[in-house]
Amino acid sequence: MTQFFNAKDAVVTEAVDGFLRSAGGRLARLDGYPHIKVVVRTDWDRSKVAIVSGGGSGHEPAHAGFVGQGMLTAAVCGDVFASPSVDAVLAAILNVTGKAGCLLIVKNYTGDRLNFGLAAERARAFGLTVNMVIVDDDVALPDLPRARGVAGTLFVHKIAGALAEAGEDLETVTAAARRVIASVVSIGMSLDTCTIPGSPKEDRIKSGYAELGLGIHGEAGVEQVVFTSARQAIAQVVERLAPHVKPGPQVALLNNLGGATHLEMSVLAEELARSSIADQVKWIVGPAAMMTSLDMQGFSLSLMPLTKEAERCLMAPVAPWAWPGVNPFGDFAVLPLPDGLTPIQPMPSAHAGRRNLIARCCNILIAAEADLNALDARTGDGDTGSTLATAARSLVKALDRLPLADLTQLYRAIGMELSQTMGGSSGVLLAIFFTAAGDASASGRDWIEALGAGLERVRQVGGAEPGDRTMIDALVPALEALPQGLGAAARAAREGADFTGTIRRAKAGRASYISEDRLRGINDPGAEAVALLFEKLSAGADLAQPAE
Repeated sequence: MTQFFNAKDAVVTEAVDGFLRSAGGRLARLDGYPHIKVVVRTDWDRSKVAIVSGGGSGHEPAHAGFVGQGMLTAAVCGDVFASPSVDAVLAAILNVTGKAGCLLIVKNYTGDRLNFGLAAERARAFGLTVNMVIVDDDVALPDLPRARGVAGTLFVHKIAGALAEAGEDLETVTAAARRVIASVVSIGMSLDTCTIPGSPKEDRIKSGYAELGLGIHGEAGVEQVVFTSARQAIAQVVERLAPHVKPGPQVALLNNLGGATHLEMSVLAEELARSSIADQVKWIVGPAAMMTSLDMQGFSLSLMPLTKEAERCLMAPVAPWAWPGVNPFGDFAVLPLPDGLTPIQPMPSAHAGRRNLIARCCNILIAAEADLNALDARTGDGDTGSTLATAARSLVKALDRLPLADLTQLYRAIGMELSQTMGGSSGVLLAIFFTAAGDASASGRDWIEALGAGLERVRQVGGAEPGDRTMIDALVPALEALPQGLGAAARAAREGADFTGTIRRAKAGRASYISEDRLRGINDPGAEAVALLFEKLSAGADLAQPAE
């Protein structure tokens, strides 16, 4: 996988410098590149307890992103997924530690424990008071004598940092950190492995599976489980955490492992609100990327009992931008629509023929979802099939409340339904199409003429004309041929759709942004949808009875 890196051996130093350039002068680094990579506060008061953490890089924004008022005093950065050296840790301790002492917060990995531990011994030889705590919040491997340290470490950073900022002594800060470590639990899940700079990607996760209980250094998880949905993913993670969660209210930390989108993380947050432990989660940190594993498409969930001390420290102000804050987790307000936007529902009425026709049209579009998406992916964003299928599913659900016996009101009701359920420009245009058809029907035009009037309104509003490579290229000839029968309309629609594959330059729609070589020989997906619809309908009964 191609990445925005230069030389592999310079990626961390260049990243640290790039990070510091946007820190507004609040942070600096120690001299000593490339072996000593330490980010420190520039506003540090050495009369307070210093909080130092760190580890391998690749977990950004951890650890340097959490240096600042209310959290870390210094972060020691190793190479990607590699512990920093003893000298680097010692340099950090010596730079920030005064008479109040220093607390090292270390994740439970052998390299980190050894290097931070030896640095602490050497610092003590300089006469400094240094304590060290080991974070082992991962519950994925319950048989290990000491579990791995993962994203729950951020709770330790925040609570210890708040107490240190408030002027508490080293023993008080250390004791609080140990209480957090004893109570916080975490586990992660990912759909893919991460890409380590300069190394080939390991594709060990099978298609249709997710890895449960993986670490933050790309190491394999406890097992691969069948993946079906975000709901199932949260349920499995919660199931593994539940035996370790203490009774009472909890604060959750929903962490993006690096490659999940904001959209995915918000869906995961919603599923957490629907999970079996939702009633216990009173506060949430995130969802956000806090302790990542490079570009891993996964997440982790950490839970910690909400004591009075923890709540006070979590709410304490902080300067680091990477800390997303703590927010109440629960219900939210749903406000009524403004006057004039609440839809007026027409009186439902029955008409078996029209009901059957609408259902057939919807089922055709639903069945074509994957094929239309695949076609759209070649020239657009791959969602034409889903957009049409989503609207079709909504229309099927609305059949019982449609005014099927009144064609004028039916056109308008379909237009209203599509405007509410169908996304993108297609939804707006089809809503205009059916609304205008309803207006034409009200003025006495027959059903074919009404559809033609709807098409004319779409051309006026949307600006697309035949030859512009849109659904218009299939819809115009289809409606012109419809008086000769459904078969004639289907043939005309197919000719129009296939013609779009010869058009080298789109003049409307998203394909207008695509280069000519990518459009060659590929039908417009909207036009293809129109052609498929008429072809499938022509294989059944004539339209005259359902629409009359």
